[in-house]
Amino acid sequence: MRALNAPNPAIRFFVVELGGLAAAAYWGWEATSGPGRWYLAVAAPVAFIAVWGLFIAPKARVQVSKQVALAIELTLLTLVALGLASAGPLWLGIAYGLVALVSGVLNFALED
Repeated sequence: MRALNAPNPAIRFFVVELGGLAAAAYWGWEATSGPGRWYLAVAAPVAFIAVWGLFIAPKARVQVSKQVALAIELTLLTLVALGLASAGPLWLGIAYGLVALVSGVLNFALED
């Protein structure tokens, strides 16, 4: 089972975290038009960073149980996947959501 966790940190960082930031910014840009799109394209990834840094990151500011952190993570990433699916190709949102789900559950199950 530990062999499954070997690539997970890289997938979590590059696909889940950085992909989540990019997807949030993309959704913010596509969700509206005019000057508001600039604000939303910046505010969405900032909100992602705030939630991730407060509750999910390894050195999170607010210490919560593993179960609560997983619930927050899956909720956040589901919102990002739904935003990506609504703003871009549906398959991309589904693929991101599946990768994020598997990575989050693996991280939860194999974390010390």
